[in-house]
Amino acid sequence: MALKRNVNFFEGLRYKGGGPMLAWILHRISALVIIFFISLHVLSSFFTLETGSDLAIAYNTLYESVYFQVIVYFCVIFHAINGLRIIILDTWPKLVEYQHEATWFEWLIIIPIYGITIFVMIQRAISGG
Repeated sequence: MALKRNVNFFEGLRYKGGGPMLAWILHRISALVIIFFISLHVLSSFFTLETGSDLAIAYNTLYESVYFQVIVYFCVIFHAINGLRIIILDTWPKLVEYQHEATWFEWLIIIPIYGITIFVMIQRAISGG
């Protein structure tokens, strides 16, 4: 017997997950970005070695651009630190009740690391290195 609930379509779509659910979604998105980057890198290497075509140059230009690297660095840093949070919460199940605090702590680690990374990238871009 199914449960009868009085929830309309728009109430069902409204987001109620909080920080851990957003971290879950961002973890999946960052994984897709990382897979896209690795695929692009492999395709670029293949086309450079096999054909030396303009397509390989276009792939290289795309993944070597500063804008793409900023996104990839964020995804890699977030994915790694969020993965550590997940491992810790899976290893010690009693800590799951502190999931919101763990998510905030995760962002307190991610933001400075990402800020330093972007600072170094900008510094190198300005100096031409």
